[in-house]
Amino acid sequence: MKAVNDAHEKEYQKQPDIVGRAPGRFHLIGEHSWFFKDKTLSMAVNLPVYVAISKRDDSNLHFYFHQFDDRKKATVTTLKIKKEDRWANVVKAMLFGFTSGGFQLCGMDITIYSEILPSAGFGITSAIKAATVFTVNKLLGFNCSDAQLLSVIERGNKRFLGVNNYISDNYTAMFAKKNNLLLTDHFKNSWDYISFAFESKKIFLVDTKVPRVTIWNEESIFEPENVLLLGDLRETKPNVYGGWKYEDNVTEINEVLSVVSEEKRRRLLSVMREHQDILDARDGIEKGDFFKFARAVNHSHETMRDLYNISCPEIDWILKRVNELEPNLDFVTQPVTCGRITGKGFGRCLYAIIRDEDEEKFKSKITEFEKIFGFHPEVYEVTASDGVSLVL
Repeated sequence: MKAVNDAHEKEYQKQPDIVGRAPGRFHLIGEHSWFFKDKTLSMAVNLPVYVAISKRDDSNLHFYFHQFDDRKKATVTTLKIKKEDRWANVVKAMLFGFTSGGFQLCGMDITIYSEILPSAGFGITSAIKAATVFTVNKLLGFNCSDAQLLSVIERGNKRFLGVNNYISDNYTAMFAKKNNLLLTDHFKNSWDYISFAFESKKIFLVDTKVPRVTIWNEESIFEPENVLLLGDLRETKPNVYGGWKYEDNVTEINEVLSVVSEEKRRRLLSVMREHQDILDARDGIEKGDFFKFARAVNHSHETMRDLYNISCPEIDWILKRVNELEPNLDFVTQPVTCGRITGKGFGRCLYAIIRDEDEEKFKSKITEFEKIFGFHPEVYEVTASDGVSLVL
């Protein structure tokens, strides 16, 4: 906290009036299923982003990202997206979200402070958005409700940045609770908490630093006709979390999906499997059954690798080593570790959940990875954290 205040004071010669904090994040399962109104299981983590703000007497806006040592400027009346402004466009988008909703802003000096940079893919950009709207709301006394703040983020995303508004990202950054996962239902626009308290386990996020290579256009399956196809395969199940699940009759599935190409069929099938993996993971957590939870996670990675086709040999290598931390031949049915690629699009990150006693073995495998592949991963031990809050 002192480092944030000091950075702001050094840049602007005054202490911030207010400082907000929002958590980083990763999605355990389901981040590719939002378009089909399915579910996403997420965890906010202790990789915080801080937004420090002090008021100005004019309408000027000054932006400073401490770790980049980069500065940008705008005014309240000239909020425009600029290619060269990169990270600052994210902050401007959130301010636009206010002004486009009829709120009046004043000039501000704004500092962004994050030890983890947005390029890592651990929800840092979403954290910047959440911390900005939460902090501006408090600083200027707008007294916006949660729903209004979510609308501010949505306007900034859609109308300023021209990007999709992922509610699972927004909910996790805003509403996460320590020691809990957050399960977003995209059909109901709602979320639930799931207490996550497996003992003697450690959670690691790994940025492999493998270059992001897009091998197919994910937007190609985000089409209304595909939503209708999967809708035909939904079955109402009152005793199932969320009230429905996908058809599991292979003949029925093949008949409904016979109208699309084989590649598209595989990817739509992966969406269906992701939904079941979320249901199984949730059930495992609720029952304290780590084996069931871990099987769902591992199965989800296999689906991402084999059907959705977004993994890469380097990530697969690490996750295979994670599973090999337990030499027992029963690890497939009773896994004591699990892991998966994580991130929307074609990411370079993964998470691993391992036993406490396997930490050194896991890190030695990361060292081995460096020698084999030549990349130098960043590894972060994380815990489930609270959502956005004020720290000053």
